[in-house]
Amino acid sequence: MDPDQKSTPRLPARADVVFVGGGIVGLATAGALQERRPDLHVVILEKEPAVGAHQTGHNSGVVHSGIYYRPGSLKATLCRRGAERMVRFCEEHGLAFERCGKVIVATEEAELPALERLLGYGTANGVPGLRHIDGDELRELEPHAAGIAALHSPSTGIADFGSVAGALASDVRERGAEIVTEVRFLGAARDGRGVRARTSVGDLHAGFLVNCAGLHADEVARRMGLRPPVRIVPFRGEYFFLRPERRDLVRGLIYPVPDSRFPFLGAHFTRTVHGDVEAGPNAVLAFAREGYTRWRIRPKELAGTLAYPGFLRLASRYWRTGLEEYRRSFSTPSFVASLARLVPEIRVQDVVPGGSGVRAQAVERDGSLVDDFRVVRAGQSIHVLNAPSPAATASLAIGEHLARVVGESLDTA
Repeated sequence: MDPDQKSTPRLPARADVVFVGGGIVGLATAGALQERRPDLHVVILEKEPAVGAHQTGHNSGVVHSGIYYRPGSLKATLCRRGAERMVRFCEEHGLAFERCGKVIVATEEAELPALERLLGYGTANGVPGLRHIDGDELRELEPHAAGIAALHSPSTGIADFGSVAGALASDVRERGAEIVTEVRFLGAARDGRGVRARTSVGDLHAGFLVNCAGLHADEVARRMGLRPPVRIVPFRGEYFFLRPERRDLVRGLIYPVPDSRFPFLGAHFTRTVHGDVEAGPNAVLAFAREGYTRWRIRPKELAGTLAYPGFLRLASRYWRTGLEEYRRSFSTPSFVASLARLVPEIRVQDVVPGGSGVRAQAVERDGSLVDDFRVVRAGQSIHVLNAPSPAATASLAIGEHLARVVGESLDTA
């Protein structure tokens, strides 16, 4: 065969369970399902050449401890359980992990009530060692940080979720799963007691379908004839890196007190397991679901976002906030000024452009940003319609949760 000619991916005709999406949540769910039901034939469809190419591989790698999430929510429950599992997984697979700790910093009196609310959430969620500290103790932990008070979470850590996804893929393959890359999901319909999935390389009959398509999860549901109750609106987060000679400005993770109106955590400083220090992100509307640069535009996807009533209602409420985010996107001095609230010594010359990620944020028709994980069951399929941060941290626990649902469904089919 001509070495420049690409071979067609091999798709099996049948499977017990087919997954759409080979990100960290899909892989973790496949692994948990194999542990629960080792007899099942599992197939994972991934449209990219490798697993973990999108949200999994475009994040800062923070293993969250469970501070931000309403007690009793799926995020709170699965984040705490998942963080413990993630640490063990990294240790067992020899993957980089560091428990570097984190401070959430209040820079003015008006932020203190929100800081206390987060302390209450974290305490209720069982976050280990979480405590309130004053400005003096903050400077002992982070000498270059400025704030009048803070929360200190010593259990927060960092990992490389791309490497985690790679290890998960190796594990599920060893147990007999097939991961078929460079294949696009086109749709599916009920077929007897299961579903028949149509793909770019042929059809596949499966007893059950699991939609973990991330940025395209709602579209996958629609291609199955469903009417998902939310729409994914993509928000791009842009980062800078601190220059190597200025990395000493940050010892661990430094976060602001977040705006409770939004599920975003605000621009912050994050050490990585590779030795870098990231600064950011902002949160701007992406003009494509995979819009990692401001100039990437997919007209059909953008038109779908702009025509969605939920987005129009969201934009009408928060257009001033959106404009400020775009100003920071196009102005490095403005971006750095927002970072300087946490670390006053930082200057424009201390940063260089970094990468970016796109958050798959589900939005209700009334314009509400979906705060919790959202999972919808429909016949012989299950759809993960909202799984932004802390989904990577919680992925192993999310996988166990979904695998239980899938296993019970197959047992009663």
